[in-house]
Amino acid sequence: MNEFIIGARGLRVALAALLTLSASTAMAQSTPLEGTYWKATELAGKPAPAQDSQHEAHLQFESGGRVSGSDGCNRITGTYERKGEQVAFGQMAGTQMACVNTSGTEEPFRDALKNAARLTVVGNRLELYDAAGTRLAVFEAGSQAADSSGSGDLAGTSWQLVKFESSDDTTLTPDDRTKYTIELAADGQLIARIDCNRGHGTWKSSGPSQIEFGPLAMTRAQCPPGSLHDQIVKQWGNIRSYVMRDGHLFLALKLDSGIYEFEPRTKSK
Repeated sequence: MNEFIIGARGLRVALAALLTLSASTAMAQSTPLEGTYWKATELAGKPAPAQDSQHEAHLQFESGGRVSGSDGCNRITGTYERKGEQVAFGQMAGTQMACVNTSGTEEPFRDALKNAARLTVVGNRLELYDAAGTRLAVFEAGSQAADSSGSGDLAGTSWQLVKFESSDDTTLTPDDRTKYTIELAADGQLIARIDCNRGHGTWKSSGPSQIEFGPLAMTRAQCPPGSLHDQIVKQWGNIRSYVMRDGHLFLALKLDSGIYEFEPRTKSK
């Protein structure tokens, strides 16, 4: 009888050790935070509604404290700081499109980022909590759907400027859209017109939503007052990411400085 009790106790100890080891192994095998496509599956305590695969709410964390994604309608980009499980998201810059047939994810998604104080990743599941311990959102690791809008293929496209929106919601519009154009050649070359000056440079995309422009070699005419020329030339090298939505191209500056919106340039222009 005593041998049975000892054996039972030993079995319980062995099982407890096995469970602890399994939990530790699961945590060690958790999906990396950075470089993973995190799809929202729960927001504000409710399952995320069915979403269009091209506009689903998601997050993508990058090295250097950068984060981007979509609230289910508009593209967002910003910063985050993480120490252990503590997390804080900076102010997010985003496109300003009026989406139709939305799934209602935009407000709870942005509220989750605004109020998040703790972030955990276990297995393929990411959770955000506020300072009181309330769960704000749940994300699961997945794969990004192929973008039928063509966001992965900028080569051979031509664009003209619609507007610029800064992080403080200031909006600047050109007096003539056709005077602010860019052409992205397939060989990585770029032709630009920025108001009264024309020039050329280079461009490259090293990954999804990523884009960088090389220095511009421009003519040196003095553009009239009110021109966006000087601002664009100054900020040109700070463009780091892009997204295409509803046929428009959005170029985002680093440090959440603002977003340039372009529309397709027609051949007649």
